[in-house]
Amino acid sequence: MTALRPETAEQIPEGRWRSPLAGHRFDTTVAVRPDEARAIRELGVDNLRRLARHDPSAPGWRVIRRLLGPLETVNAGLDSPSTPHRRRAMLDVVALQLTRCAETGRTFWGWSTQEWVHMLGRDQAEFRRNAPAWVGDEVRPYLAAHAHLVGSFTEFHRLGGFQRLTLSWRVFGHDRVSGEIGRVRAVLAEWGYQLGRDDDTLLPMVLCQLFLLNRSPHLEHVTTELFDRVRGDRLLEGARLNTLYAVQRAVNALGFCDPPQSRTGGHAARASGGAPVWEQWVDRWHATSTLTPRTRRNVRAKLLKVGRWLAAEHPEAEDPADWTRQMCAAWVAALDRMTVGDYVQRTAGLRDRIGKPLEASSKEGLLSAVRGFFTDCQEWEWLPRRFDPLRALATPRSIAALLGPDPRVIADEIWAKLLWAGLNLQAEDLPTTKSGHFYPLELVRGVTLTWLFGGLRSDEIARLRVGCIRWQHDGNTITGDSQQILARDAVCLLDVPTNKTGTAFTKPVDPILGQALDAWQAIRPSQPRLLDRRTGEQVDPLFAVRARRVSSYYINNTVIPMLCRKAGVPDADVRGNCQVPGLMETVITRS
Repeated sequence: MTALRPETAEQIPEGRWRSPLAGHRFDTTVAVRPDEARAIRELGVDNLRRLARHDPSAPGWRVIRRLLGPLETVNAGLDSPSTPHRRRAMLDVVALQLTRCAETGRTFWGWSTQEWVHMLGRDQAEFRRNAPAWVGDEVRPYLAAHAHLVGSFTEFHRLGGFQRLTLSWRVFGHDRVSGEIGRVRAVLAEWGYQLGRDDDTLLPMVLCQLFLLNRSPHLEHVTTELFDRVRGDRLLEGARLNTLYAVQRAVNALGFCDPPQSRTGGHAARASGGAPVWEQWVDRWHATSTLTPRTRRNVRAKLLKVGRWLAAEHPEAEDPADWTRQMCAAWVAALDRMTVGDYVQRTAGLRDRIGKPLEASSKEGLLSAVRGFFTDCQEWEWLPRRFDPLRALATPRSIAALLGPDPRVIADEIWAKLLWAGLNLQAEDLPTTKSGHFYPLELVRGVTLTWLFGGLRSDEIARLRVGCIRWQHDGNTITGDSQQILARDAVCLLDVPTNKTGTAFTKPVDPILGQALDAWQAIRPSQPRLLDRRTGEQVDPLFAVRARRVSSYYINNTVIPMLCRKAGVPDADVRGNCQVPGLMETVITRS
């Protein structure tokens, strides 16, 4: 059978990569003809390798012309330096495939993926075991290129470690591949990724894996489905999988695919269980409520706990429409007697707390969730007003008496040491990963001093925006680096965004904090605007790098332990753990 392989020249836009086989008509019959097999055997290895003593006029060359043509066309189309060493490897790879055709009775057009894997080997040692003795190690990379172009082979993840970048250069062209890698590298470098540095090797490796898998070196052809396939088939692992995430974000920024799904918080199992009818109502409320996504998830989890209690104790009231004042009273009474671990979906992380009475704040949270649920359902006219949720589900006095602020001021000696540690923070104090520091020192110092001197919640710190620091002197705005005004004579103002208890406001802060935030803002990489989940606005968060804002958990999980290590103090003192609420109270009482 004769076929046009694989695209005609007219189908390929100018400037785009085209396979060296494109536009050629080759006989793609899979079966090797008897005369072809006989000619290969008669020519022998020395002739097939075209060594110095080979006979170019031997009649066998004309017989195997249909097999020789596509292989030599591929060699001619490879972007490979024309050195004697490489020319020898390219001739040997042709000889290897021709002898294989004679042995199997099938042409390379019909070899399966497994046959190509057997020839290439899962590593260099396996290749040497499976190949004839006259085949050198330098043949394997060229055989991989032939497998890709002639055999449509893309299972390179099965071949162990090999130079994917070199193979991509050879197949698609050095300048073309380097140019596409440069486009992604420029986006990541602008966002502050270490992958954007010229000495990084992970980015070219992952991108070339995508190019080879996609059989195209163009970013425009890298689709969301391709990224999903790589993840679904687990073709990349570890640091390469993390790099894939960054690559997809960059390709999305270039406009060629969808953004990757968030890896933080998005993989937790969705709460379920309890009475099915109740869960349907809860999901309907969740889809309608205008609360922030995190608050909606928390409320939904609490409401499903009520559904599990209903399924176990009151199946007759599984439908919210059947609730009465008596049902509300039964729920309040049952909640007051509940213990940790009752009616939960899972007990992981509860450990020795199981069986202990619920804290008053937990009881209030569950009551507030049910109270808000019925209030909304009645306001939206989903349910008849058979009772007043604010009265029927009010917090009992015995619980309300135990509620209220419970701030704890950090012990004076601990506070002094933490201040010293924050003011003297150095690069060697920062936690490191295999690739170095996760965040720049200036960012970490800015977050740390905001925590120490700002008196803000962790969410407020994470949501500070570019330009939040302003300097004034005698009512006039000045720059933070003004040489005409002493720091002690200037007023440093911090703009705090809308929070869970109030609107945006401005507060005076210590100039040390303002100088630290100005230092970070001066070197902060350009970032895309990100969504403020509380206000729904597209904003420029101050503490953002690699196109992601710093998590609100970063302070409690990383900054505080880091400062405690540097200061030589425990994470907790006699008054409790060192956390953001405690620092807020400490800053306020010492201001």
